[in-house]
Amino acid sequence: MRLPSRPTVAYIHDLVVAALSFLIALYLRVGPDIQAYSSDFLLLSTALFTLVSAVVLWRMRLYRGIWRYASLNDLSAIARATTLIIVFFLPAMFLVTRLAELPRSLVVINWFVLMIMLAAPRIAYRFLKDGRLNLSYDPSQDRRVPVLLVGAGEIAEMFIQAMEHKSQADYRVVGLIDDSRGRIGRHIRNVEVLGLLDELGAVVERLSAQGERPQRLIIAKPEIDGARIGRLIDEADGLGLTVARLPQLTEFRAAAGERVELRPVALEDLLGRPQAVLDRPAMRALVHGRRVMVTGAGGTIGGELVRQIAEYGPAHLSLVDNSEYHLYLIDLELSERKPDLPRRPILADLRDRARIGRVVDDERPELVFHAAALKHVPMVEYNPVEGVLTNAIGTRNLAEACRAARVAAMVLISTDKAVNPSSVMGATKRLAEIYCQALDLAERGQTGGTRFLTVRFGNVLGSTGSVVPLFQRQIAAGGPVTVTHAEVRRYFMTVREAVELVLQASALGAAGDARMEGKILVLDMGEPVRILDLARRMISLSGRRPDTDIKIVLTGLRPGEKLNEQLFHAAEPLAPTTAKGILLASPRTADHAFLARGFDELEATARSGDSDGARAALKRLVPEFSPANGADEPAAARDARRLNVST
Repeated sequence: MRLPSRPTVAYIHDLVVAALSFLIALYLRVGPDIQAYSSDFLLLSTALFTLVSAVVLWRMRLYRGIWRYASLNDLSAIARATTLIIVFFLPAMFLVTRLAELPRSLVVINWFVLMIMLAAPRIAYRFLKDGRLNLSYDPSQDRRVPVLLVGAGEIAEMFIQAMEHKSQADYRVVGLIDDSRGRIGRHIRNVEVLGLLDELGAVVERLSAQGERPQRLIIAKPEIDGARIGRLIDEADGLGLTVARLPQLTEFRAAAGERVELRPVALEDLLGRPQAVLDRPAMRALVHGRRVMVTGAGGTIGGELVRQIAEYGPAHLSLVDNSEYHLYLIDLELSERKPDLPRRPILADLRDRARIGRVVDDERPELVFHAAALKHVPMVEYNPVEGVLTNAIGTRNLAEACRAARVAAMVLISTDKAVNPSSVMGATKRLAEIYCQALDLAERGQTGGTRFLTVRFGNVLGSTGSVVPLFQRQIAAGGPVTVTHAEVRRYFMTVREAVELVLQASALGAAGDARMEGKILVLDMGEPVRILDLARRMISLSGRRPDTDIKIVLTGLRPGEKLNEQLFHAAEPLAPTTAKGILLASPRTADHAFLARGFDELEATARSGDSDGARAALKRLVPEFSPANGADEPAAARDARRLNVST
C-alpha cells in the first residue's frame, strides 16, 4: 500500500485543524451553551467553514511548506490564509443562515484559534528537530545576487536563514532544485523547490520569465555524487551560471554569526565515485608497533603514506628518498606533527644495490612500502635507461634486500600504465610487478618468508607531474589549456584515498591468505574521466568560460601515451576481496630464476647506456609491451613531429 505524500498529509491535517478550530472558537464564545445549538446547525456551519478553508489553503499552497524549516515566512502565510478564510466564510454563512445564530465576536475568536492551531504544530515540529527556535526575518534582499540552490535540506535552510538575517548579505535565494520528486513545489523559508536536478535548464528558464534569473548555482547538498556534479557544472556553464558550494554542516554551524564563505567545487567532487568504507582497525593492526620503511618518502604517494602511517603509531619509521630537498621537507613536517615518533631520514638511491642492502639491514623494517619510481611517461620515454634502472632494477634491488633480511612484507605501489604498456614507464612498472609476483610465489610456504604485495591504481589528483597542477597553472596564466587528445580518458583518485586503500590492501595481503599469493590488488577507481571534460570543468570552476575566456588547445598524444588506460588486463581474471573497493587480479607470472637472468641482461644493457638495447630487452621480458605514438622513434625525429602537431 502506497503511503500518502507529505504535502497530502499536511493538507489533511490543516483541514482537520480548520474544522476543530470552528468548534473550539464557538465553545470559547458560548461555553456550555453550545449544547443549545442544533446538530444540523453545527454540522452545516462546520462543514461550510471547512470547505472555505479547503479552497483557501489549496490556493495559497500552505501545505507545501516543509515543517522542518518553518519560519516567519510560514507564519506570515498562515496569517494571510486565516484572514482570507474568515473573510470568505462570513458572506458564505450569511447566504446560508443570514448569520442569525452566529455570535458576531466568533469570527475574531476563530481567527486567533485557527492561527494558533495551524502555526503551533509547525513551530513545535521544528523545535523538536532542532532543539532551538529562531524565526527572525530581514526582508531587505533587493540588491543581492540571485542564486539557485542545489539541495533542499538543512544546509540550504541555514544558508537561506543566514541571507535573511544579514542586511549586508551577498546573495538572495530565488529557488531550489533537489533530487527528491516529493519535495517539488514545497517551500523552505518561503523559497520554493522548483524542480529536479536534471531540470536545471527548465528551472532557470522559468525564473528568467519571472524576472528572477539566477547568476550563480550553489551546491548545498554534501552527499551529491561526482558524476552528477560534473553534469551540473557542464549545464550551468551552458546557462552562463558560475558554480560554488557551501561548507559542511558542522563548519556552517561553527561560523554562525560570521560571513558565509562559498567555496569552489573541489576536483575530487567530480570523480563520480563514493569513498569506500575502510577497515581502519585492520590498517592500525598492520602498522602499530612495527618498524616501517617508506621509499620515495618525499614524493606525493610516499609523503602521504608517511603521514597516514605515522597516525597509526609505528615503532619506528624510516624515510628513504634520493632527493635531499624532498626528504628534508617530509622529515621536517613529521618532526612538527609527530615529534615523539622515532624516525630516520635516509638519502639513498634504489639503483645502488649495496647501499639499499645496507639500509635494509641497518633499519630492520618489518614492513616496506615501495613508492619510489620515475613516473612521468614522456620524461621516461626520453630517458629509457633511467626508467629501467629506477623502476625495474631498483625494485629488484629493494625486493632482494627485503628477502635477505626476512622483512615480513614489501608492498609495491604500481600503476594502471603497467597494463598492456605502451610506454617505457609502463613496461618498467609491469616488470617490477612480475618480479614481485615471482618472489611472492618463490617464498610461498617458507617459514619466515617475505610477502611481496602489489597494489595497482591510476592517476592521483594533484601529484607532481600530473595534469591537474598543469591545468591550474595554465588557467591562472589565462590559458591556453593544453589537452593531448579530445578522447583521452584517465582514472583518478585523491592522494588521501589512494594511500588509505593501499594500507587497506596491504592489511588484506599481509593477513596470509593463500589466494593472494602472486596476485595483484587492484583499487576500484570508478569510471575514467575524460581529460577534455576535466579541463572544461576546471575552467568553469575558476569562474571563466571554456573556449571563450580561456582556449583549449589539442596538442596530440605524447610519446608512449594511450587514449585509455586499463586497471587490469582482459586476460586477468578478477575476484572480489573482503574489502569494498579492492579487487584481486591474476596476471601471468614467470619463474624467478628465468626472470633473474633476464634482469641481469637488462641491467647490463641499461648501465651501458644502450637505450635501444634496453627497449628491446623490455619487449622480451614484457611481451605485451607495444610502444605507442612513435615511442621507438629517434629523439630528433620525435621532437620534429611534436612541433608540427595540428591544433
